[in-house]
Amino acid sequence: MAVDLTGKLVVGISSRALFELGESHALFEQRGVEAYSQYQIDHENDPLPEGVAYSLVKKLLALRNQAGEPGVEVILLSRNSADTGLRIFNAIEHHGLGITRAVFSRGETPWKYAEALGVHLFLSADAGDVKLALEAGIAAATILPSHVHANPSQQLRIAFDGDAVLFSDEAERIFKCQGLEAFIEHERSHAGTPLSGGPFKPFLEALHRLQRDGNPENPPIRTALVTARNAPTHKRVIHTLRAWGVRIDEAVFLGGVEKGPALHAFGADIFFDDQRTHCDSARQHVATGHVPVPSVQPNGETG
Repeated sequence: MAVDLTGKLVVGISSRALFELGESHALFEQRGVEAYSQYQIDHENDPLPEGVAYSLVKKLLALRNQAGEPGVEVILLSRNSADTGLRIFNAIEHHGLGITRAVFSRGETPWKYAEALGVHLFLSADAGDVKLALEAGIAAATILPSHVHANPSQQLRIAFDGDAVLFSDEAERIFKCQGLEAFIEHERSHAGTPLSGGPFKPFLEALHRLQRDGNPENPPIRTALVTARNAPTHKRVIHTLRAWGVRIDEAVFLGGVEKGPALHAFGADIFFDDQRTHCDSARQHVATGHVPVPSVQPNGETG
């Protein structure tokens, strides 16, 4: 009988997001695939250090549904071959991670398996793979090199930017093409009109289902919206989340103030944003995923 992952939050992750593979990846770039393959085989029993997304994955795997069963399935989606991927599986076993499913695509992009496996979120160190996943309608982010301060709490804490991440980029386009005053006026006049969903809306909804099924006295997940919006543009955000029937635990309306310190205060296990300037601030404090949506040019075109 086939295993059914319906009802679970499914996360796809690359080996370089899960483990620290900087040395071997540098070898691949400098000397090619054969040298890389031999290096991985020669060191396949050497434990790999934790990568930027390791702590996030460990907390995801600890989540349970109402029946007490694992609520999250993490699937390794790797450009390694099965041969070189043995080192990755050995590291998974060494660290005691409950990851049993994997795709090894031997140099080709593995994102194409994300839709087939029902992945809600795809995390990778390869920006090209992430862009392809986003174009296919899958929430995806490029894991950036980050200064990760481990959050000792067992609670999973995930923070999101708003426009172009949780929400569509419809309002952001007005800001970039017509300026701040036009953006404020547009959002003021549309305060009661819900924004369309962005690429991370389905992932947030899946998290919300896990929150709903969890222990209300000791919630296993806490979410935050950390946005450059401020009053009066905050109203449309609140009405949008109400219309979606989705819970956000904390909302931080910064009005352009640097995001990194606020994310550190929240204790985010990961933060998702489409703007590199915000990501560069965030990654000094927390694990950060860049969501590479097409940028909007002042003439309204994307690029």
